[in-house]
Amino acid sequence: MDAPEEPLPPVIYTMENKPIVTCAGDQNLFTSIYPTLSQQLPREPMEWRRGIFYNYWSFFFVSNHVPITSSCQYIFIACLINFRLQKLVKIFNFLIFDISDWSYGRAPKMIHLESNFVQFKEELLPKDGNKALLTFPFLHIYWTECCDTEVYKAAVKDDLTKWQNVLKAHSSVDWLIVVVENDARKKNKTNILPRTSIVDKIRNDFCNKQSDRCVVLSDPLKDSSRTQESWNAFLTKLRTLLLMSFTKNLGKFEDDMRTLREKRTEPGWSFCEYFMVQEELAFVFEMLQQFEDALVQYDELDALFSQYVVNFGAGDGANWLTFFCQPVKSWNGLILRKPIDMDKRELIQRQEATLLDLRSYLFSRQCTLLLFLQRPWEVAQRALELLHSCVQELKLLEVSVPPGALDCWVFLSCLEVLQRIEGCCDRAQMDSNIAHTVGLWSYATEKLKSLGYLCGLASEKGPNSEDLKRTVDLLAGLGAERPETANTAQSPYKKLKEALSSVEAFEKHYLDLSHATIEMYTSIGRIRSAKFVGKDLAEFYMRKKSPQKAELYLQGALKNYLAEGWALPVTHTRKQLAECQKHLGQIENYLQTSSLLASDCHLTDEERKYFCQEILNFASQQTDSPGHKIVLPMHSFAQLKSLRFDPSNAVVHVGGVLSVEITLWSQMPVPIHVEQIAANVHFSIEKNNHRKTAEWLTKHRTSNGIITFPQEPAPFPASQNSLPALELSEMSERSPSDHSLHSTGIICKNVHLLLRRQESGSSLDVPSGLALEDGAHALRCSRVTLEPGPNKVLFRTQAREPGTYTLRQLCASVGPVWFVLPHVYPIVQYDVYSQEPQLHVEPLTDSLLAGIPQKVKFTVTTGHYTVKNGDSLQVSNAEAMLILCHAENRAVIYSNTGEKSSDASLRVQSSGRVTSISLPAAPAYHLIEFELDVLSPPSAPAARGNSDQPAQRGARWSCPEKPTASHCMVTTDHKLSIDCPWSIYSTVIALTFSVPFQTTHSLLSAGTRKYIQICVQNLSELDFRLSDSSLVDTGGGADLQLVPLNTQSQQRVHSRQSVFFVWELKWTREPPPALHCRFSVRFTPASEEQLSVSLQPYTYEFQVENFFTLYKVKAEIFPPLGMEYCKTGSLCSLEVSITRLADLLEVDKDEALTESDEYFTTKLMYEVGDNSSNWAVCGKSSGVLSMPVAAQATHRVHMEVMPLFAGHLPFPDVRLFKYLPHHSAHSSQLDADSWIENDSLSVDKHVDDAVDSSSVKSRGCVHSAASTEHRGLPMPRLQAFPPGQVFNSSTGMQVFVIPSKEDHVLEVSVT
Repeated sequence: MDAPEEPLPPVIYTMENKPIVTCAGDQNLFTSIYPTLSQQLPREPMEWRRGIFYNYWSFFFVSNHVPITSSCQYIFIACLINFRLQKLVKIFNFLIFDISDWSYGRAPKMIHLESNFVQFKEELLPKDGNKALLTFPFLHIYWTECCDTEVYKAAVKDDLTKWQNVLKAHSSVDWLIVVVENDARKKNKTNILPRTSIVDKIRNDFCNKQSDRCVVLSDPLKDSSRTQESWNAFLTKLRTLLLMSFTKNLGKFEDDMRTLREKRTEPGWSFCEYFMVQEELAFVFEMLQQFEDALVQYDELDALFSQYVVNFGAGDGANWLTFFCQPVKSWNGLILRKPIDMDKRELIQRQEATLLDLRSYLFSRQCTLLLFLQRPWEVAQRALELLHSCVQELKLLEVSVPPGALDCWVFLSCLEVLQRIEGCCDRAQMDSNIAHTVGLWSYATEKLKSLGYLCGLASEKGPNSEDLKRTVDLLAGLGAERPETANTAQSPYKKLKEALSSVEAFEKHYLDLSHATIEMYTSIGRIRSAKFVGKDLAEFYMRKKSPQKAELYLQGALKNYLAEGWALPVTHTRKQLAECQKHLGQIENYLQTSSLLASDCHLTDEERKYFCQEILNFASQQTDSPGHKIVLPMHSFAQLKSLRFDPSNAVVHVGGVLSVEITLWSQMPVPIHVEQIAANVHFSIEKNNHRKTAEWLTKHRTSNGIITFPQEPAPFPASQNSLPALELSEMSERSPSDHSLHSTGIICKNVHLLLRRQESGSSLDVPSGLALEDGAHALRCSRVTLEPGPNKVLFRTQAREPGTYTLRQLCASVGPVWFVLPHVYPIVQYDVYSQEPQLHVEPLTDSLLAGIPQKVKFTVTTGHYTVKNGDSLQVSNAEAMLILCHAENRAVIYSNTGEKSSDASLRVQSSGRVTSISLPAAPAYHLIEFELDVLSPPSAPAARGNSDQPAQRGARWSCPEKPTASHCMVTTDHKLSIDCPWSIYSTVIALTFSVPFQTTHSLLSAGTRKYIQICVQNLSELDFRLSDSSLVDTGGGADLQLVPLNTQSQQRVHSRQSVFFVWELKWTREPPPALHCRFSVRFTPASEEQLSVSLQPYTYEFQVENFFTLYKVKAEIFPPLGMEYCKTGSLCSLEVSITRLADLLEVDKDEALTESDEYFTTKLMYEVGDNSSNWAVCGKSSGVLSMPVAAQATHRVHMEVMPLFAGHLPFPDVRLFKYLPHHSAHSSQLDADSWIENDSLSVDKHVDDAVDSSSVKSRGCVHSAASTEHRGLPMPRLQAFPPGQVFNSSTGMQVFVIPSKEDHVLEVSVT
């Protein structure tokens, strides 16, 4: 759009009307005061507080016109359609949310009062029925400067009386009497009364009940403080009376207006009459510079009229609407350069205005008020809503409009609004608020395009005679240009007249508007709207036969629609683009667009078939270059839905046959005969590929062999460059020996496509972005007919070279047209392997048990080796393990798919340590499976000492997944060396056997009698039968006898359970210091009745030392004297007797042994304690004694104990230790008795774990070892007796304790 030759000056119109105030009395006096009064009155603002609003909801629900039913909902929906809802919301925001204090009515406002002072005439007073507020006198003032009583009585009083009578006759109560006091006149008059007497007379005569209606103005023309105070009081009174008059008269006017509006349901009600009444109220608000209130009045009129139009469209119209349904004869657009368009106002007043006249006048008034409020951008927003709603209202009212007339009116109105806003804002403001005005630019462009199409200005041949006649009629309807724009070079009138004058002028104006609109939309980020205007521009270029210019805009619009997912605009734009490409001769692009349209479900079947036939017609043509190929994307032709491998694991050996069945969904509307469908395959040999077996490859494939492909998104047109998708796969490297992971990573398999050089020019053979691969490996299927919908296509190939084959592309050729799926995702691969022969040996159970036959499975994977008759496995095993031979052993042969091929008998021969296994003949890539029984000896390693723990020497423990205490089995490993016929190297395999039993032994004592107890625990999951148990002394002593106490010859031991065996030791003379024993027992599985082989017994060897009883300890508790039973809280006597049962033995010869004249003695230490806290030991609880080493030597110790609980209490614990002296020079000089009598002595007992560190304690003072060493005392040692050397006969005994009678709480200990 061309810039104007000269900028329009900013013009802001104001209302010249002011509230009328009449002046009676001395006119010369008022004339002298008027200049000062007119300046002082508007200087100070006044707070104006009005009454509450009436009910504005009546605008929306009209009784007897719109029933409160679903029709009401239709009204609001229609308002939304007609762009009126936003304006209604603004009205309510003002009416409701701007009210701050409901208790006082509306929100108060500060206004500056101005008045138009006129001479009082009776003709100015309003008559009945006159609703004009602009000519209404709001206040009447009588001016006088009379200071003479005679003059007052003679003339002034009569004049005042006549003035008041006239006001009363017209019911006017807003008046004021002003008495002006002048000092000069008082000096000239000698016989005058004081000033107050004249004022008092006037007040008494005329202001009996309203004394404030008479004010005094002193020396108004002087400059003194007294004069200023007088002016201030007078102006305050004048402003107050004016505001009171405004409030009262406006309230009465609003009541009358409401009464008139409530009569709108009556037949004779006229909207135009009501319009003039409410506009009068708007004029008053504008006169008071309350532009927001004035704008609300016009918005209410706008909403009321819109409601009636919507009601008319719903079939419920008013009679007065027929005045606005007259045909449109003038379409000169909006007039916004005058504050009031008096011509259109008179048409409304005479009820001769059309709908466009009413809307134009109403919007011009709203525009003027919005500009006064400095809201020009709202003008643009409201203008766009108005133009759209007027178009809809003309349709609802069925107004006759000549073709193109409405387009002219909208175009002129858009430019008028834009120029009006430009006249009020500078260029910087316009540029920063493009978002508010770009809608008008776009609407004007759209209407100018419609006018150009209507008048034949956009066709290639130009307008014809009918178009010229139509153009003349449209220009005639514009009328003459308005005077206010006649001197403007770029007025809307001139622009439209020039644009319709010729083809060149129209093209210039339309292109200027389109480019300006696109630039504006782009600058504010509304790309979709810019592309929409560009699409209209492309349509214009197509009409002008300029497809090369239209293509760019169509491509841009299509790109935007595709990005945002607009399906229908995409289809429509593609149709236009196909036509453009066909005119330009872009064969490849046209065929691609045709394929997209042929598969578009938004088109009709006839349209789809047309574009499909376009492709088939080109494919059937004979081309000049036979090798020329047109490569198109496949997603529009057909979609790959699924793929199925046979075999399902997609793994085949060299020479095997692989079948690939794909499901193609044809999107063409007719059957298509395809010459060839090819799947290009990429072959790769990965590192360590020779190590991959069929089992390893199968783990990395789908179980059912079916791969489902997601729906492919339609890419943007093929002319746009696009990189292929990444094809990533994992890569790992493992150790050849133990198969442990060395390194791992991710590799890109199509890096050659991603990093290839992009050609500068596009090739005619291959569209940009698509590459047709022609590799040596491809799966092909010829002469296929693709029906609309799903189709099955089968490929078969024979594997020749081992490696990984990846499907890269899928191609379908229809003549020279090739439809290509450039990348298959998810990645589809099948593997061809060449496997080395392998041997696997594994047990059939979780663990092999020693002592019973166990089955081991041998699996021979033939790989590329063919097993011939006579091939055998040579197994070299250890002597301890046996391979059992059975005549019924058979081998089963399976194919690589897991299907059973055949079975054959297995011949096994043993010769010494070598076992020969003859293999049946089997072809390559098959499996040979057979099972053999192996047997390992069950003996457990030997144990030492008198411990109850299991044997550990040379043992390895094997625990289950959830190990518990004593549930770990001893394991032994047996290695097998196997020589295979396909290798010169031996295969070493280790088999681990677990001993099913865990055995412990313990020494039991009963005085001097000794017993050995053997505990056999079954740790396996099987049940066993135990028999022939025996315990022998391997030392060969003839004086020692082991007497079994087991009554049953066979016993059954269940899983996780134990069996106990007991033997009594008997001897005739002194027993040896150590006893070497071997326990053996035969066992068989309980589930098997009879085994074909003889099983070895389970043996367990152990040693028992120092098992002879040396000392007997006995404790007795006596109640207090005079009592039969012990009582809680009472001291009882505890007697401990220690008796030697044997003479001097070899085990007694240690450091504690002391030789005297008559016998040997040794030092012992006793300790009495109670870990269960049932007894309190009073006094010394431990001591050291010298014990003669002689049979029946006895030592007694007495002490006092106190029971803490009632009931049968166990005896306190009595422990006995060897007391070994300290090895130091100082300790040898000390007397032994001093050690015995030293109660506070603390000794170190770090000699054995069996001795409790807290067992030696006393209720006296206990000193630490550190304090003893500080005094230089030596530290003796304690040594615990081995099990069996000390027999405590009081163990398990209890004493009865009765409760004390004084206790209120009875505590009973039950053990």
